[in-house]
Amino acid sequence: MSTDIPTTTDLPGRVERTQPLAVPDDAAADLGPALDWFEANRSSGLERPDLLPDGDTHLSVERTFVFADLSGFTQFTRENGPHEAVKLLGEFRRMTRNVAAKRGVRVAKWLGDGVMIVGVDPTAAVAFGAHLIHHFSKTDLQVRVGLASGIALLFEGDDYIGEPVNLAAKLCAAARPDEILAACSTDILPDWVDPEGDVSVEIKGVGLIGDIHRLVPVL
Repeated sequence: MSTDIPTTTDLPGRVERTQPLAVPDDAAADLGPALDWFEANRSSGLERPDLLPDGDTHLSVERTFVFADLSGFTQFTRENGPHEAVKLLGEFRRMTRNVAAKRGVRVAKWLGDGVMIVGVDPTAAVAFGAHLIHHFSKTDLQVRVGLASGIALLFEGDDYIGEPVNLAAKLCAAARPDEILAACSTDILPDWVDPEGDVSVEIKGVGLIGDIHRLVPVL
């Protein structure tokens, strides 16, 4: 979709909205939380402070969340030392940024030897995870990925809170090396990613979650 971002024109004594400025889809996808807040804004943004609603604002958004980490990183560090581990971690982060930019998803936060990714398009999010797995399958370490789509709260403008976020993180922890565990529809998979059966995953504090798809890149 194309996103409209309002422009303004200076007039004597006031500022008014003019015609919206169309932003291409690929540019809009890169705006991240800023776009979420803009789309939820139902006011002009120019009101007096006393005319704005009281309290904190929490925004619900539908997104796909991806957690990926390096399987066996602790053991690798023990066997090869911290300097080699840092080199590998640097390669992981470099590749993650590179692939995320190409797939149209966003790095939300780094988590030591892992990463949290947020995407608007679930197919692109799956492609991101599968791309990372394919790349690192040729190295000393493998990547495992957890993925879930759903509604979450955008908290303080740059963090996401909700069930799909927690589920994606737990699925990543349960995944095997070179595997994606995904809570999403198989109808959205790229043509080079195949489902290899479903599993049930025990989630602490939640219980047994069924219909989790095991996904692998086929290249």
